[in-house]
Amino acid sequence: MKFAIVTNELKDPEYKITEKIAQVLKKKEIPYCITKTAESLEQDIEVMMVLGGDGTMLQAAKESAGKNIPMIGVNLGTLGYLSEVEIDSVEEAVDKLVKNEFEVEERMMLCGEITKEAERIVVSPALNDITITRSGPLQIIRLKIYVNGKLLCTWNADGIIISTPTGSTGYNMSAGGPIVEPAANLILITPICAHTLNARSIVLAATDVIEVEVDQGRRGICQEVEANSDGSERIGMKTGDRIRIYKAENTTTIVKLSKLCFLEVLHKKMGDTK
Repeated sequence: MKFAIVTNELKDPEYKITEKIAQVLKKKEIPYCITKTAESLEQDIEVMMVLGGDGTMLQAAKESAGKNIPMIGVNLGTLGYLSEVEIDSVEEAVDKLVKNEFEVEERMMLCGEITKEAERIVVSPALNDITITRSGPLQIIRLKIYVNGKLLCTWNADGIIISTPTGSTGYNMSAGGPIVEPAANLILITPICAHTLNARSIVLAATDVIEVEVDQGRRGICQEVEANSDGSERIGMKTGDRIRIYKAENTTTIVKLSKLCFLEVLHKKMGDTK
């Protein structure tokens, strides 16, 4: 089994944790490589250990999309919903991996395509969410939401979150959206600070195709927004532009060592000890 250690330099600037894991692998005579990006990984890598927080995991998922390399996160961040391993349990985690004492979960991802005038822009795959938020003055934006070509609703809001089940515990949760079992197969739509009393999250099938059109603002003003894929890619849009969002062909494979179910992990991460 060959490992890859994907390191976030901001979280481990002196490579102390990286070196600690490298020493564990060296002691057990396990081949490994160290990299700052999952983009350069070759197909002979069987497991990648991602050092950082959930943001680092999301970036690694984006960079390795289509390579089918299982990921396991070493949490150097805060909550770390995606990062299962804590620093003091790295050696135990490596032992379980070598002995095949783990399960893998396939997590769905989202893709997007933006149409603006005659231009078509492909949005990079998102494990968590694709969001559309204002980029101009501090004001409500008007968005039309279509599902499978039919108008679903028009929202006046600060923006909209199109989320996977994995992303349900991220921005979606902060915006009041539902929490979903991460291995589920569905798409969530949640408005951000909607300027109405009846706006609620909407749960759709994973096969549905969502389109969001940037409408005109008050008095016909051209609105400016930005589409964002997992917080790492920003593409400007304006009135008349559309983004088409759908389930990606590629999935992200997450290594699961713990026997805790999702609800138990959620209970633990949220710090509810009652």
